[in-house]
Amino acid sequence: MTRDHGYVFEVDPYDRRANRDPRPVKAFGRYDHEAVVIDPRRGHAYLTEDAAKPNGLLFRWVPPRGFEHGRGKLRTLADDAGVLQAFRCIDSRGRFVDDLSRATRIGTVYGVDWVDVPDRDARTTPVREQFGPHEVTRARKLEGMWWADGGAYVVSSYARQESPGASHDGQVWFYDPKRRTLTLKVLLGVNASPDEDGAYDGPDNITVSPYGGLVIAEDGEGVQHLFGATGSGRTYPIARNDLNDSEFTGVVFSPDGDTLFACVQNPGIMVAVTGPWRRQPRR
Repeated sequence: MTRDHGYVFEVDPYDRRANRDPRPVKAFGRYDHEAVVIDPRRGHAYLTEDAAKPNGLLFRWVPPRGFEHGRGKLRTLADDAGVLQAFRCIDSRGRFVDDLSRATRIGTVYGVDWVDVPDRDARTTPVREQFGPHEVTRARKLEGMWWADGGAYVVSSYARQESPGASHDGQVWFYDPKRRTLTLKVLLGVNASPDEDGAYDGPDNITVSPYGGLVIAEDGEGVQHLFGATGSGRTYPIARNDLNDSEFTGVVFSPDGDTLFACVQNPGIMVAVTGPWRRQPRR
């Protein structure tokens, strides 16, 4: 018996018995899921899609009235619970933005609207193909996300010929749900020498540092790093994978902020970085 793929599953880290009969959270849609964050105030879920031909979308799931998040709650949702939407950006002149690769400067701000997904379960047509040419905004390899500072940090890993705008080796955006704006925080130019230390490419997993700025796991060409980014978008190295060319994943600080954890995807090991850490000066 075969089953459809492309769903989100809720995993309980405290109760293994709850994971023995996994149930897909179909309310979040069926597509090439990458990451998800939850707005703790509004209950909205934001989800990235790592896809091409056409490029993927950023989604928002609006919960049904009265729904409250908690352990095991997502499994109780009906398949059509809430509303699944895809984002649509406009620039400062009110013009539609077809792809995030159009942005070429840190500090670019887009206004964001949300468009309902016609068929979230993609029975006949993939979700990202259910929209017309001016209905939604796309981006290549929408990857990691992290909720902090009242909004969602969102990674677009790179853009090449499959994107209509300028080529780049990574963007990090910040979505502010209160202002309904998307701001470009980090922009990596095309890395001409990925086998050497220096420039970075292919940002993937991401976290917000308790000491200020971002910490980003690299999944690019050549040498793989953990690197940081300041509030102004300046990048700096933290660690390099000297074991092999496998990507870093799962980057996160311990609750007390003393230790930065990250994994090397292959062979599946976890590392701990203890600093010393210093708080970044405000700029």
